Parts: sequence; C-alpha cells; structure tokens
Amino acid sequence: MVILNILAVTLESVSDFPVNYARQFYFVESFSVVIFSIEYLMRVWASAAKQDAGGRILGSVRLGYIFSFSGLIDLVSILPFYLQALFPGLDLRVLRTLRLLRIFKLSNYNTAIEDLFSAIYEERKSFFAAFYLLVIAFVLTSSLIYFAEHRAQPDKFSSIPDAMYWSLITLTTVGYGDVSPVTWIGKVISVITALMGVSVAALITGIIANAFSNQIARRKLIFEDQIREAMEDGVVDAIETRSLEELRKEFGLSKQQADALMRHVQREKKDREA
Repeated sequence: MVILNILAVTLESVSDFPVNYARQFYFVESFSVVIFSIEYLMRVWASAAKQDAGGRILGSVRLGYIFSFSGLIDLVSILPFYLQALFPGLDLRVLRTLRLLRIFKLSNYNTAIEDLFSAIYEERKSFFAAFYLLVIAFVLTSSLIYFAEHRAQPDKFSSIPDAMYWSLITLTTVGYGDVSPVTWIGKVISVITALMGVSVAALITGIIANAFSNQIARRKLIFEDQIREAMEDGVVDAIETRSLEELRKEFGLSKQQADALMRHVQREKKDREA
C-alpha cells in the first residue's frame, strides 16, 4: 500500500495523468486512507499492550505512541486527506505533498533508519568531532571567499551568508558551477576548500560505515550469547528456538548467518567437552 501510494503521488506530478486518471487516483487515495486510518487507530489501541515504561507521556503508553516518530508519521500520512475534505476551498498542495512521508511507514517493517541513528549515536563523539571540523571549514572558507571575491563579484558574493552556499557546495564536492571564483586568490581558496571537503566527507563516511560494522558485530555477539544460553542444557527446545528466531529477525541477520553462529557455538561446546 505504501509503495502504491508513493507511485500514485509521483505519477500525479505528470502533466496529463491527474486529468486522464483522476477517478483512479481518487480511488487509490480514498482506499488507502481508509486502510491507513484503521491501521492508525488499531496501533493506538494496541500500543497499550506494551509492558515497558519507556516512551510513556503523562503515564500513557498510547500518548507515547501518538507523539512518537512512528505515530506522527502514521498521523501525517492520513491528515492531508481529511483536511482537504474539511476545507475544500483551501490550497492544500503542500499538505498533499506530505503524502510522500508515507514512505516512512515502511520503518515499521524495516529498521534501516533506526539502525542509522543508532550507529551514529554509538559513535556520536567521533561523528560530532568530524562534524565540528566541517563547521569550522564551512565558516572559514565562506569568510575567506567573501573577502577574496566580494569586489570582483558583488552580486554573487554580496555577504558571508551568500558565500556559504558556494562553500557548502564546494565542501561536499558537488560543484554546480553556478557560482565560481574569478580571482587568483579565490581559485586558491577553492582548491583548498575542495581538498578539505574531500577529507572531511571521507572522515564522516568512514565513521558511519565503521559504526554500522560495529553494530552488526555487536548484534552477532549478542545473538551468539543467546545461542550459548539456549544450548547450556544440551537441547534447544521450541520456546528457545522461537526466541532465537525472533531475535534473528529483530537484528536483521540472515538464516545463513544464524546457522553459521549456531555451528560455531556447537563446535565450541564439543571442544570444551572433549
């Protein structure tokens, strides 16, 4: 349903599609809103079954869900339809565009976004250190290019905030080319800025990649410890098997990885017994 909606919103931007297929688009939107509304109400109702105290607001688990990231995404995904129905005379094109946020509903079935933020949080000190270097380079190069190019190009480098656009585009090595230095000092600053951008971007990318790698390694260790606990008595019963399977899915491990860890633990156990 989410993928179908994203496809529908995308096709609605094509010039002739909204006119020729208006009925079909309206049917898809109406049917989707009914399904998403029922899902939202059921999630609010079912959230009270959670036993953990985390995420509560004013002592209520349901309020905790409503104001959580998932809850807000679920609400925003259906809100434009109802606002458009209640206020048909208003220009709600921006609100209708919010339907694209329905893609975040896939986060209920995939932990990719959560994994990203978790990985960054685990390496937050290194990440913020690299980000701090980026900010210093950003402010410094913006100021330098302003003083170097202001007289030659007062329309493009009229102030340091205007120069920040050039700095950010150069530091990220995008280089649109719509703003570029013409003085020799400005060109030297451009070269230095580009080199700094490559270094800092590579540093941030490496930190995130390393954080992801460490997170996967930690999950494997946790899963391996759970296997050891389950095999302490020599038998993995149905309850333990189901628990391990749920943990495997939660951690995003493949069956091949889980089987490999299981064999590894079994070999360790045999070696110890021998």
